[in-house]
Amino acid sequence: MSGNTQVTITRQSGYQFLVDFGEGLPQWLADEPAPLGEGNGPAPDHLLLAAVANCLSASLLFALQKFKQDPGRLVATASPLVERNDQKRLRVTGMRVQLCLGKPAAEIEHLDRVLAQFEDFCTVSMSVRQGIDISVQVLDAAGVQLKG
Repeated sequence: MSGNTQVTITRQSGYQFLVDFGEGLPQWLADEPAPLGEGNGPAPDHLLLAAVANCLSASLLFALQKFKQDPGRLVATASPLVERNDQKRLRVTGMRVQLCLGKPAAEIEHLDRVLAQFEDFCTVSMSVRQGIDISVQVLDAAGVQLKG
């Protein structure tokens, strides 16, 4: 992440906003689900989940590549815990992120060291964690839980 990263959000109509990530990158249409919006794009909570899951995936890949390891296919699934606060406003109070490696753990060297450090490389989740609990689980291709 660079210090000059900027995203511009412009209302199109209703609750639809055009998300502009900058020159050379595709724009997204974000929209709230019904009854507020029309659900024609990801909602802000989707974008938050995507940012955390993407950063954790990239951090896991980075940690694996430090040891010249390839996870094969890497799939992340993120889901929120949404609750009402004292003022009865909805808040994302937690997230569960599951990262699934495309290979069995036995085929990945230094996996214990990778799992011990990869979360610290994730700028987004480590920032979000200051206000939202994030539970991370790592599974290998056989579905064996390696972390979490």
